[in-house]
Amino acid sequence: MKLFSGIYQWTMRWAEHKLAPKALAVLTFAESVFFPIPPDVLLAPMVLAKPHKAWHYATLTTIASVLGGVVGYWLGYALFDPLIQPIITELDYQAKFDRIIDWFQTWGVWVVFLAGFSPIPYKLFTVSAGFLQMAFFPFLIVSAIGRGLRFFLVAGLMQWGGKPMEAKLRQWIDVIGWAVVVLIIIVYFLMH
Repeated sequence: MKLFSGIYQWTMRWAEHKLAPKALAVLTFAESVFFPIPPDVLLAPMVLAKPHKAWHYATLTTIASVLGGVVGYWLGYALFDPLIQPIITELDYQAKFDRIIDWFQTWGVWVVFLAGFSPIPYKLFTVSAGFLQMAFFPFLIVSAIGRGLRFFLVAGLMQWGGKPMEAKLRQWIDVIGWAVVVLIIIVYFLMH
């Protein structure tokens, strides 16, 4: 079934649209606060569509992500009890939140760097950093470094791979898409 080919074609067309950079900034900002889809899914095709703008897009993504991280930090700092804790309780995420708190106590500011660079949901750590009243400037610095490294790496790889990478991706997108779906299902059942 070629579900992912259609999505890929739509994404590539959207990546060339004049409003794509604004959509990328909004998606990235939202992902750092609450949205579940990482900005890489739009950043990568935008760079493939316009490789000469790779560093511009990586910079835009980094800035929007760090600004979203600041909002997440302040939500955790100022509104944890009335807003965030009820959501954690409702979604039955208390055990996961407690694990994040343990990571902060063990690794300190470096856990924010790790969350910023890796596929770990950055938003959970921005809110937690605020809740724990982590020093703001170290939080801001490691967020900028972690997020910047990630987005510049994605943009650089896409620019380096160029048209040959895009052609291979187009060829294998359905296999990759279904493999990711199967992997997510396996991870879900292993975690529950």
